[in-house]
Amino acid sequence: MAEKRKIVVTSALPYANGSIHIGHLVEYIQTDMFVRFLKLTGEDAIYCCADDTHGTPIELKAEEMGISPEELIKKYHKEHLKDFRKFLISFDSYYTTNSAENKEFSDKIFNELKKKGYIYTKEIEVTWCPNCNRSLPDRYVKGKCPRCGAEDQYGDVCEKCNATYTTVELVDPYCTICKSTPERKPSMHYFFKLNMFGAKLDDWLTKNRNLQPEIVNYVRNWIKEGLQDWDISRDGPYFGFKIPGEDDKYYYVWLDAPVGYVASTANYCKKEGCDAEKDYWKSKKGRIIHFIGKDIIYFHFLFWPAMLMGAGFNLPESIYVHGFLTVNGEKMSKSRGTFFTASDFAEKYNPEYLRYYFAKMLSRKMSDIDLDFADFEDSVNNELVANLGNFCYRVLSFLNKNFEGKVNDIDENKKLIEEIMAKVKRIRSAYDDINTKEAVKEIMAISDLGNRYFQEKEPWKMIKKDEQEAHRVLGLCVNIVKILSILISPVLPKFAEELQKQLKAKDVSWDDINFRIRDHEVESEKILIEKVEIAEEQKFPLDLRVAKILDARQHPNADKLLILEIDAGEKRQLVAGLKKWYKPEDLKGKKTIIVANLKPAKLRGELSQGMILAADDGKNVGLLTVEKARPGDSANFGELKNNTSQVTFEEFERIRMKVMDGKAFYKDKELRAREEKVRIDSVQKGTLK
Repeated sequence: MAEKRKIVVTSALPYANGSIHIGHLVEYIQTDMFVRFLKLTGEDAIYCCADDTHGTPIELKAEEMGISPEELIKKYHKEHLKDFRKFLISFDSYYTTNSAENKEFSDKIFNELKKKGYIYTKEIEVTWCPNCNRSLPDRYVKGKCPRCGAEDQYGDVCEKCNATYTTVELVDPYCTICKSTPERKPSMHYFFKLNMFGAKLDDWLTKNRNLQPEIVNYVRNWIKEGLQDWDISRDGPYFGFKIPGEDDKYYYVWLDAPVGYVASTANYCKKEGCDAEKDYWKSKKGRIIHFIGKDIIYFHFLFWPAMLMGAGFNLPESIYVHGFLTVNGEKMSKSRGTFFTASDFAEKYNPEYLRYYFAKMLSRKMSDIDLDFADFEDSVNNELVANLGNFCYRVLSFLNKNFEGKVNDIDENKKLIEEIMAKVKRIRSAYDDINTKEAVKEIMAISDLGNRYFQEKEPWKMIKKDEQEAHRVLGLCVNIVKILSILISPVLPKFAEELQKQLKAKDVSWDDINFRIRDHEVESEKILIEKVEIAEEQKFPLDLRVAKILDARQHPNADKLLILEIDAGEKRQLVAGLKKWYKPEDLKGKKTIIVANLKPAKLRGELSQGMILAADDGKNVGLLTVEKARPGDSANFGELKNNTSQVTFEEFERIRMKVMDGKAFYKDKELRAREEKVRIDSVQKGTLK
């Protein structure tokens, strides 16, 4: 037999200056499902990842929190691991780029590239702030993108068009520390001859059938335009690794960050007695697979493989690129209540439900995916609960009640067995092709077949006429349950584990997908999947948010209207009929409450993206105000959950909110922003509108 391949699978390294959110989880869940599938089929695969810990943002965040960078990365390492575990993401090695192994491999790759003539030094101009008396690395300077003109972009990569550039190429730059205009200053830097690898990279891209075609075409256009040599050094002060032989020059974070994949493999090998280079990264039997988001394509398809080529390491066999996550059809937003950290989401919902939802949305394509909460609820209740969970529970419950949990023989239903095994084959192919959307579809189809078979056979009636045949029907159903538990395990590992405990099925693998359960006894059944239910009384149709009024001015086409520029966690423009009661200058700086999910509309030619909520007693109109709550914070009536779906003005008018004793109420619940009571100007009793 051929020697088994040794597979390293990685996800992009999460940055150690913030919490994991559900947008991040798309990638880690997708990777985890793939690795679980590989292990299930007997592959020698490991999942390696690490926190990305170097660079200017780490310094900035540490300064903001009043702690050292080392303390910061330790804090987030612990938090990240805790969040990943909640979502059942199982790493073989979750490490840090601020490690001895990462320094060792970064130096090894750098020295090898330098020895072969791929690295050289030259004097360049860097961005220098005379006011702060320091050089400004990428995150300490902002300006307009030199390619697309997008404003407020950092000094290394544009978030709008993904272009890479140097800080001195920014248009109208400013120092992010003191906001002053920086100068240019000469400095000696290290460069990697990326341009020398253009032909090799193009050859690798065109011959590798594992890569997504749309990505290959995208990257090849960059190569055709001509690759620029890459500045791989930064001037101190900089949180990172010093370049060998230098006192105040550091590796640019994007040089040592992907080396973290190798270092994390070494961390695994340190515990398991293997060798990262000999067994994985320089071995003929080594196989490297990356999962990344579409925002870091340039680094992973050009810089990283060129470094590996030059240093004699294995190239990635596959780099799977996924799109971004939207929520309810829009970009995640704190002001609309659609931004969830991993921890927030896990408190509200069973994390396995998100795994399932992502699985049914993800395929090999790079398309963005949308978390539609109505569809999410429907998927859990009508697919997981009513189909999969219901079938497994009914079968085991009936077996325990009527046959003491024992399986003797099975109904040899050849047609059904062949149909299921044909689907199993398609499911394996789908998992292998990173197409969990298709895999989940076929798994649920098998559950459908089981439900239909159970319903058509009516064992509750059959048992009265032919108990032995009814017992065989249940035997076949138990085998289908076992098969479903194995097939769904990469997606729902905890559910599968608990189901297999009920089946008394130990150490199962893909090879156990068969109909061989005979002379077997199962455990007592338990309900493993429950509905997602948000009680009607826990819902509120509006999304109320704290907003700070930044500016107020007269509407050019309406005497009674004002145009307000607000910060509700994001900048918006509102049109408000407040001129009779408030002067524009009196509104500036006020923190008030807005309806954030009102459908945008043009009022006398000016766009209004929401509405100021105000109290009205028939004579006076008063704003709702807060002091401590921050722009973007949610305002809630008691424990009622805000609804982020858009509402029309007509729908808003049907909602009855009132003012009593100078306080805002919906039914008997008082409006608060965080724990702060909302105050009302001028009005003691009336309505909110």
